[in-house]
Amino acid sequence: MANSKDEEKKQVIPEEELDNDYSLSRVPPKSKQPFAQILMIRIGAICCVSQLVLGAELGYGMNFWDAFWATMLGSVLLQVISWGMGTAAAHEGLSTSLLSRWAGMGKNGSAIMGGVIAISMVGWFGVQNSVFGEGMFSITGIFNFPIWALITGLGVTWLVVAGIKMIGRFADVLVPLFIIAVIWATVVVLSSPEYAGIDLINTVPGPALDFGTATTMVTGGFIAGAVATPDYARYLRNGKQVFWMTLIGTFVGELGMNLLAVILAHATGTSDVTSIMMSTSGVIGVLIVVASTVKLNDINLYSSGLSMATMINALFNVKVNRKALVWILGGVGTVLSMIGIMNYFTDFLTLLGVMVPPVAGIMVVDYYLLRRNRKALDDTRDSLTLPEKVEKWNPVALIVWVCAFAVGEITTIYSIGIPGLNSLLFAGVVYWIAMKAYGAAKHTKIVHFKETDQVL
Repeated sequence: MANSKDEEKKQVIPEEELDNDYSLSRVPPKSKQPFAQILMIRIGAICCVSQLVLGAELGYGMNFWDAFWATMLGSVLLQVISWGMGTAAAHEGLSTSLLSRWAGMGKNGSAIMGGVIAISMVGWFGVQNSVFGEGMFSITGIFNFPIWALITGLGVTWLVVAGIKMIGRFADVLVPLFIIAVIWATVVVLSSPEYAGIDLINTVPGPALDFGTATTMVTGGFIAGAVATPDYARYLRNGKQVFWMTLIGTFVGELGMNLLAVILAHATGTSDVTSIMMSTSGVIGVLIVVASTVKLNDINLYSSGLSMATMINALFNVKVNRKALVWILGGVGTVLSMIGIMNYFTDFLTLLGVMVPPVAGIMVVDYYLLRRNRKALDDTRDSLTLPEKVEKWNPVALIVWVCAFAVGEITTIYSIGIPGLNSLLFAGVVYWIAMKAYGAAKHTKIVHFKETDQVL
């Protein structure tokens, strides 16, 4: 019987290889990717037009050092979240939504989480595709916006269908070009007589931006992306690689790009990144900057596909082909961006963004502190299988998640701190206290709720 069970477990891997990118299993050692390639994916997820816009907005309302410290504080917070989530993923070889089944959320909880992440990420895919399509239309002057949105949307979808290797190869090309374009624009601005004598350190071209708001902008802009770090960090070999990936990615993509954009905003007196790039680097520079949107958008769609696959599996106990799912999600996002509907959903997507961070707080506490399922994960890691059982629901985690979401919304309404971070910290602390109290009431050190052997 033991041999029969072992043979049954081993069948999981070939099925997932057909599905591509291990949406419902561990990433085996032979499929781990080079550190440099995953690092480029990480930098590309941060180095984009949105990051330049953020930096320019900071520079338009703050002096250099205030913008520096706001970016530094926000970046450190993102680094800690990404490192914790990414290290667990590298250790277990699991995506965010699949890892959550044994890190606090349970099978059905992971379905809810997967749905939230999938809708949020495919929504932002549509929004970013609108930006990409509009940029291409304004640069080329040919076709029209819907046609360009169709071209860019389907192009990015094809890239994501091809998998993590193709995403990495694309990053190897676009990320260096993007960084070179931004550096070149900065050099041109600083060497131009027109901008000579401008105080680039103490200049505040526009209305003053307070430090708390600036830090919130930095952290809030990528906190959902930090939670999704496991989706590509699982291809790294250990926590040390995750640490350097997040550290280098944060300093190059977050701190580096932000501060260059701050200097550009100070020199030109505007936060309009497209105008800045056009006046310094010409059409080629703008084209590179706009095309860099791909490097954020492919990760949006990639995470959406993984999360949706997990949700469907949890709800219906079936496996879906990841490639087919990505084509469907990418097609929906593309069509919505073509007809302009996505522009009306940004408030809804921002709302979903506050729902995602608390999950990271719950998962980190459950995986590293409570360690409720660590033995089961450890026992199955070498065989590249999943634990034989999983909780159906974790009611404590779900109640804490709802409460943390409320905290995030309240602090958003009253502009208290960083809403996403507030909800994340609240979820982590309250979940730990609640689980310890529940365990004490049940006279057990390790709390487990009702389990099922229908893991997949």
